[in-house]
Amino acid sequence: MPASLPSAMGGTEAPRGSFVLEVQLKAVNGEAILSLCVDSGLSDTSPDEGLIEDLTIEDKAVEQLAEGLLSHYLPDLQRSKQALQELTQNQVVLLDTLEQEISKFKECHSMLDINALFAEAKHYHAKLVNIRKEMLMLHEKTSKLKKRALKLQQKRQKEELEREQQREKEFEREKQLTARPAKRT
Repeated sequence: MPASLPSAMGGTEAPRGSFVLEVQLKAVNGEAILSLCVDSGLSDTSPDEGLIEDLTIEDKAVEQLAEGLLSHYLPDLQRSKQALQELTQNQVVLLDTLEQEISKFKECHSMLDINALFAEAKHYHAKLVNIRKEMLMLHEKTSKLKKRALKLQQKRQKEELEREQQREKEFEREKQLTARPAKRT
C-alpha cells in the first residue's frame, strides 16, 4: 500500500496509477456498517484521462476484498457487540441494585423521622399529662374556694340577719323606752 493517504481521509493525494481502498467501519444502533471506497488516484483534471478507460476493476475482486475484510473483522466486531450487550445488561442490573439501595436508604431516613416523631409525641404526651394534673389541681382549688366563698357568704348573710334583728330589737326597745303621752280620759 502506498505511503500517502487519499484526500477523502484528510491526507495527500495518492500517486498516479495506484489504487487506494478506503474502508470505513461504523457502528450504528448496535449494527456494524462497512463501507468501501476505491479510489484510482485519477482526477477529472488529469491530463491522462485515457487511463480511466484502461483501468477496469472487476466487481468480483471488490466483492472478494469486501468478503475478506468482513471475514477478518466481523468476528471481532461480533465479540465486541456481545461484550457491549453483556455490559449493557450488567449496567441494568447495577442500576436496579442501586435503586434498591437508594430505597433502603430512604427507608432508613424515614425510620429516623418516625423515631423523631415518636420522641416528640412522647414529649408532648408528658406535657399533656402535666397540664391535666395542673388542671385537676386547679379544679380542686377552685372547688374549695367556691365552698369557702359560699360559707363566707352564708356567714355574712347570717351576720347581717342577726344585725338586722338586733337593730329591730333595739328599735323596739327604744320605742318602748320613749315616753308616750298618756291617754286622757
